[in-house]
Amino acid sequence: MKVEKKAYLYAMTAVLLWSTVATAFKIALRYLQPIELLFYSALTSCVVLSVILAGSGKISSLFQMSARQWAASLCYGLLNPFLYYLVLFSAYDLLPAQQAQAINYTWAITLSLLSVPLLKQKINRFQGGAVVIGYLGVVVISIGNGDTLSFSINKGIVLALFSTLIWAFYWIVNTKDVREPVVGLLANFICSLPFIFGLMIFTHSGNGISFPPITGVFAAIYVGIFEMGIAFVCWLKAMKTAQDTVGIANLIFLSPILSLILIRIFVGEEIMITTVFGLALILIGLLVQAKAGKLRN
Repeated sequence: MKVEKKAYLYAMTAVLLWSTVATAFKIALRYLQPIELLFYSALTSCVVLSVILAGSGKISSLFQMSARQWAASLCYGLLNPFLYYLVLFSAYDLLPAQQAQAINYTWAITLSLLSVPLLKQKINRFQGGAVVIGYLGVVVISIGNGDTLSFSINKGIVLALFSTLIWAFYWIVNTKDVREPVVGLLANFICSLPFIFGLMIFTHSGNGISFPPITGVFAAIYVGIFEMGIAFVCWLKAMKTAQDTVGIANLIFLSPILSLILIRIFVGEEIMITTVFGLALILIGLLVQAKAGKLRN
């Protein structure tokens, strides 16, 4: 298989897997609290990433990390997966899956905004336009049920937007991490697990701990295997292998569209016209931002 075809195969695998996770989140949250979903999925991801590293002969790198690197992993892990996924799952718990997943795609636009104070970058007129278009899409999505034009910002919308802020901030600070990406990610997840487990115990205090419904656990395991594990590794391989990284990166725009189809089929949500228009604006904003990045380079 030619190298470029292999890169596209990795990328399409990642895109297809990411297209399923909004559905998996919503199904899991029918049976689990957000913190329970986070615990079981993060635990599963640790196992999956360990197997991947062992298979590639890189598991020893985990034991060669310095105390400073483990301290960094503690900080990174508190951002992702602990805080990011806890906020994201809470947003999915409160919102229709179609709204939460659409708003989540504004994280790249949030990243450009955070780059101004944190990386001292400047926003050109195209990037400014991308910000306006992208967040106009959020406004359209926030209109409501699609039958009325009553704009409302509820807790779920706020949490979904906050999750993009956390994710963008994580990627900015993570640029300083020189470790092999999968090794670093596994270390981050390992460091976060005690905090996730502790919060789960705390939230269940007084009610006792009981094993959740098996359907919810299977959905959480699916999230851990694919959203937090295999999809991430496939995307890394695609970007590392590809000669045309721009073409590979553009495939990600297929994910929210496929996701809406799966949400309709498996979650049973009626896809609202406001979601379609809002998501279209967000994707246009992302395309404008990508164009702005090319011009700046």
